[in-house]
This record gives sequence, C-alpha cells and structure tokens, in this order.
Amino acid sequence: MPLDVFSALLLFTAVTAFTPGPNTIMVTASGVNFGFSRTLPHMAGITVGFLVLISACAVGLGAVFAAAPALQTLLKVAGAAYMLWLAWKVANARPAGEERQLASPLTFWQAAAFQWVNPKAVMIAIAVIAIYIRPDHRLTDFAVVFAVNALFTVASVGTWTGFGVALRGLLSNPRHARTFNIVMALLLVASIVPMVL
Repeated sequence: MPLDVFSALLLFTAVTAFTPGPNTIMVTASGVNFGFSRTLPHMAGITVGFLVLISACAVGLGAVFAAAPALQTLLKVAGAAYMLWLAWKVANARPAGEERQLASPLTFWQAAAFQWVNPKAVMIAIAVIAIYIRPDHRLTDFAVVFAVNALFTVASVGTWTGFGVALRGLLSNPRHARTFNIVMALLLVASIVPMVL
C-alpha cells in the first residue's frame, strides 16, 4: 500500500474509531456502571464483531448491501430497534454504588452481533473496503486494513471504557450516576437519527 494511501487510511480509521457513536457511548456507560474488567467481554465483542464485518465486506457483502436497498432498510429498522433496546438498558442500569442483581454489561456475543446492526459500523466497513483496497492488491491491502482497524478499535474501546471508569468516582452519588445513564441513553438514541434520515 502506497504511503499516501496508508496515511489516509490511518486518519480515516482514527477519526471513525474515536468519534462518538453507539459503541463508544455503550462502553463508556459500561465503564461507569461495571468497571473495566467487567466490560472486557463487551470490548472484545465489539473488536471481533467489527473485524468479522470488515472481512465479510471484503468478500462481497458490501456489494450486496449496495445493490439491495430493501436490505439496507431492513438493517436500519433492525439497528434502530436494537439501539432503542440498548438505550433503555443503559438508562435503567443501576449506578455503581447500588445493588446490581439484575444489571449486567453486554456479553461478548451481544456486542459482536450488534456490529451487524450498528449503522456506523456497517457504513465504515463498507467504506474502508471500497476506498482503501486496490483490486490488484486485494490480499495485501486487506491485511493492512484489517490490522489498522484492529489496532484502532482496541485503542478506541479501551480509551472510552477507561474514560467511563475515570468518571466512576465523580458519579458515586446515585442521583448523578442515574443522570449520567439517562444522558448516555439519550445520546445513543440521538445516534439513530442520522441513520433513519
């Protein structure tokens, strides 16, 4: 991969990985409510699920999405419904100082499956394959795209979870924690708006 293309890939991946979206909002909230170690399966699920999605797009799933508008609509509806459910779960998470008998972070499989209905993840996966993989260098370019996305996804979910953990002390008051959870849930709902419009 030429240096100018690689540099552009690094910038694209850094911006898309670290800007707020459904994944970053959810791991931040999970970091606040459950801590870093309990959020590790969620973080791993995001990373693996997103890399599998990128791999699927590289072997042709992106072309299927582009050619089938009905499939795109179905993805939007399923993604919006799932994100609304996740927003409800975040809003009702019990603060760190309270009993958490019913509350639990997302599992590895839930987080991995979510990538397939996360509009931001799907659009990024399609775009990164379409833009940065040259037809005559598919395997080598894919290896670079895969490695760069793996690195930035791990860094992003780790950073945002760490940010959530850092906020735990500030949110030790259950009322403040409850407010934080509601704000995060509203941000998650707001992230649906560009998708449905």
